[in-house]
Amino acid sequence: MAPSNPITLMFVDDDAEFMNVVQHLLAKHTGKDLQVIWKKTGLSAIEELEKSPDLADFVFLDYTLPDMDGLDLARRLREKKITTPVILLTSQRDLRIAIDAIRSDIEDYVVKDEIIDSTLARTLMNVVERVKLRRQIADQQKADLLARRKTDAIKELVVTVCHEFNNPLAAMKISANILSRQKLTPQENELVSQLDGHIRRIEAEITKLRELNIDKFDLSKLE
Repeated sequence: MAPSNPITLMFVDDDAEFMNVVQHLLAKHTGKDLQVIWKKTGLSAIEELEKSPDLADFVFLDYTLPDMDGLDLARRLREKKITTPVILLTSQRDLRIAIDAIRSDIEDYVVKDEIIDSTLARTLMNVVERVKLRRQIADQQKADLLARRKTDAIKELVVTVCHEFNNPLAAMKISANILSRQKLTPQENELVSQLDGHIRRIEAEITKLRELNIDKFDLSKLE
């Protein structure tokens, strides 16, 4: 079995002791191939992510940083169109911070003092699965939208084709009818009869095209 792709985590925290504990716990409990990027300030994290927006799969932000708080950093990342999922780390349980975190589009909220054994790893994996599911839903919605646009385009084409055929077909029917009333030789009558038969066949095909149920076809094969 091929190894799964590594998960890259960026931690923005100036506490070296905490970072040592974090790396040990994540390696022990996730069972995933993890790569950890460590930044000590909010500005250094912003600079790194501006250069490479896809550098990290998830960003852990400490609420208390030397140059700004984690919520401010999260907002700045969103303002810069950096959409990497964010998890906030705090030293204390504070309802106000938790509410602000939700408003700042933060995926989860972890109290540092409550991180024991598998807590951090479990939080990470919950966020991984939640983000994965959300992206799958978004991809499916995008695919559905593209399919609807293809269906609408084909329907519009069918209507256009039918419309473009209607006028010349009507003129041909009138002309064939006028010819059939004339004094014609047997050979000319045969030609007019053949013309009338062709017109009827074209008319029948146009009717089939107009009644075609585009919605029942699998348009994914048109990719």
